[in-house]
Amino acid sequence: MASAFSHGVAAFGIGACFYRSGTPKRVWVAGMFCSVIPDFDVIGFRLGIHYGDFWGHRGFTHSLLFAALLASIVMFIGFRRVASGLTRLPMWVYFFLATASHGFLDAMTDGGLGVAFFSPFDNDGFLQTEVLRFSKVSSYGFACPPRYWRSQPG
Repeated sequence: MASAFSHGVAAFGIGACFYRSGTPKRVWVAGMFCSVIPDFDVIGFRLGIHYGDFWGHRGFTHSLLFAALLASIVMFIGFRRVASGLTRLPMWVYFFLATASHGFLDAMTDGGLGVAFFSPFDNDGFLQTEVLRFSKVSSYGFACPPRYWRSQPG
């Protein structure tokens, strides 16, 4: 099930491939931040942005271009100086993969329209494989067993 928790765990799993002794913990925390940030697009629902729009849920913020931009912004703001243990390129790749993993995990769920990996270049390309169970965003849906999801408002 894709959730804020599983996205964070995925970032830590990806971080294992980049681990070097002496790397500050803030690198791994920033990676976790990168893996969760794409879901901030749900704010758009309150602003009247439709699901399938450019700024809609699983739209641009779940794209590979957004992952590259966020990785660059995190590097520029948080890691202007090289952190001990990792050089700049591997650190950027880690932040990129942590962010991109969000879209890949969401694309494997059975909820929604899929993920716009190639936005803004292809806004019609919502990809979905439906392997994992969709995690309801509400606290009730997240905390209760799936058998209750269909009978309760999400």
